[in-house]
Amino acid sequence: MGASSRAVLVTGGAGYIGSHAAKALSRAGYAVLVYDNLIAGHRGAVKYGTLVEGDITDVAAVRDALRRHDIFAVMHFAAFLDVGESVREPARYYRNNVGGALSVLEAMAAESVRNFVFSSTCATYGEPIETPIVESHPQQPINSYGETKLAVERALPHFERAHGIAWVAMRYFNAAGADPDGELGEDHSPEIHVIPRAIAAARGGPGLQVFGDDYPTPDGTCLRDYIHVADLADAHVRALDAIAETGKSGAYNLGTGHPHSVREVIDAVEHVTGRKVPWTLAPRRPGDPAVLYAAPHKAQSELRWMPRFGDLETIVRTAYAWHEAHPGGYDQR
Repeated sequence: MGASSRAVLVTGGAGYIGSHAAKALSRAGYAVLVYDNLIAGHRGAVKYGTLVEGDITDVAAVRDALRRHDIFAVMHFAAFLDVGESVREPARYYRNNVGGALSVLEAMAAESVRNFVFSSTCATYGEPIETPIVESHPQQPINSYGETKLAVERALPHFERAHGIAWVAMRYFNAAGADPDGELGEDHSPEIHVIPRAIAAARGGPGLQVFGDDYPTPDGTCLRDYIHVADLADAHVRALDAIAETGKSGAYNLGTGHPHSVREVIDAVEHVTGRKVPWTLAPRRPGDPAVLYAAPHKAQSELRWMPRFGDLETIVRTAYAWHEAHPGGYDQR
């Protein structure tokens, strides 16, 4: 593929983070091809770029998409992401998250596509030894989801040596919020993330469960680093620009570096919505660390990236606006 090409294949581009990345790529002047099987993604989320329906495990189909559209880089978001489900169904996660990623990389090698931006996760670190977490922190996942992401990270240097594929692994923390323009949002079924679940509870949906209030934190609930999805998308574009220019591979933590507790999330949702969030206390979930947040300095320094929507209330406000405008998600207004 010619270096002059500006076409990017976005696997999982009909999903939450992938759709926001597709918008950011388009705004940055890239041509976008969204590759998604729509099992978890939404046709209505493909507002930027062309949709090709296909499965990432189909090497021939991925090769065809790369070749037909003169793709010069791949952003890979297509993966299953429910930690609890990954514990119950590890084979499904290994088959899709690892097997699918390897199929994409195999197709890239065959079609001489040399730039790969990988959607990884802080779950590769497991129980933190110290916080904030830096990129050199030991990676010891405690669930199948984290293990599958780490397995792909470990494969990337081998593909670089064998096929010249430069790569970036983006280890992000708790993705949250929605497109500030109101075009895109979070629509999972079932929803597993705390901010949309708290918003749903405030809007009359099922009450929120708070898993544990006896952690060694200021208010007893878990502390997490919530990073706005538009900031994640911006970081991915910057990472692509960097590897396309320098060919330098590496991993980056993406977070604000400022954690918030579950109770703080509830307070923010109540303040933004003007409604109470009904919640009940539930036992701790196995494997939930008390505190988990990023040291984002490497991304800030090397990618010249800085979160623009780092305030928790701003994150909640964008999410609430999208859910109010799309009460049934993408399939129903």
